[in-house]
Amino acid sequence: MIIVTSNNGAVGIKAGMAALKQEQSAIDAVEIATRIVEDNPKDQSVGYGGLPNFLGTVRLDAFIMDGSTLAAGAVAAMRGYRHPISVARKVMEELPHVLLAGDGAERFAAEMGFIKSNLLTDKAKQSWWKGLCQEIPDLKETELKDLTNIRQTVKSILLRSRETGTVNFVAQDARGNIATAVSTSGWEWSYPGRVGDSPIAGAGGYADNRFGAAASTGLGEIVIRFSSTRSIILYLKMGMSLEHACIEAQRDLQIIDSPYARRINIIAIDKNGHHTAVTGTEGTTYVYMTQDMVEPREEKMIWVSSQPAIVDGKV
Repeated sequence: MIIVTSNNGAVGIKAGMAALKQEQSAIDAVEIATRIVEDNPKDQSVGYGGLPNFLGTVRLDAFIMDGSTLAAGAVAAMRGYRHPISVARKVMEELPHVLLAGDGAERFAAEMGFIKSNLLTDKAKQSWWKGLCQEIPDLKETELKDLTNIRQTVKSILLRSRETGTVNFVAQDARGNIATAVSTSGWEWSYPGRVGDSPIAGAGGYADNRFGAAASTGLGEIVIRFSSTRSIILYLKMGMSLEHACIEAQRDLQIIDSPYARRINIIAIDKNGHHTAVTGTEGTTYVYMTQDMVEPREEKMIWVSSQPAIVDGKV
């Protein structure tokens, strides 16, 4: 049994492993672990306390996938519900759909009995407003709704925005079943309606018992264009090792001449329970825990810079 997460998932990983040790499923473990991060107001990239979009609204995305059946559920741009990962799981279990967005996701959450709550903390609001006022001096909050041309301001402010985090988990249970979960509040100050890679199957995450699972964090606009987590599964299917599959997926991103491509991190496991993680930013870490560990362990991700391409599974 194993559970792997981005470094901000450390607060939830022990609960996820406890679930696995209690013979709960991988899908249970990743949901339980993710909910803890969603409840953490200190994490301003996920759930309660998440950073709002340009108009000051916290909208959440989440994705969950069961590698034993390839069933998946997701929500995007959902307001007012603290645990989007659990709403995503209900989409997977209760509907013939994979992804619900906006008002529809909120309607479904209410129908499933989730309790509505305010997600915007004072700390997150202060950070949001400070950034806006740096870009638009003398702005009054009441004037936001009257702005009709914001695209250039959004582009300008996002060029210096650093808050793009996401939490993700991949896990394998005692029966060998694999699952992944991803949750985020998205890109701070983003254009209203923006959705990143997190709720998109094959981009933010993917799980398949036959091969493994992967999940990404960072600028989703890049990952969507490459379907990076699905690529890793396909590279594994082609016979690459887990490490080589992840490195190749990271190298794929680097054909784009964009600093955003270097801000992608990917965690992964294979069907044998091996784990690894890759990044375009040197020094980035991830966290993992196996059933024989008392405490989780933090390790550096493999930094992928300009290196020779992989051919036939070999560097």
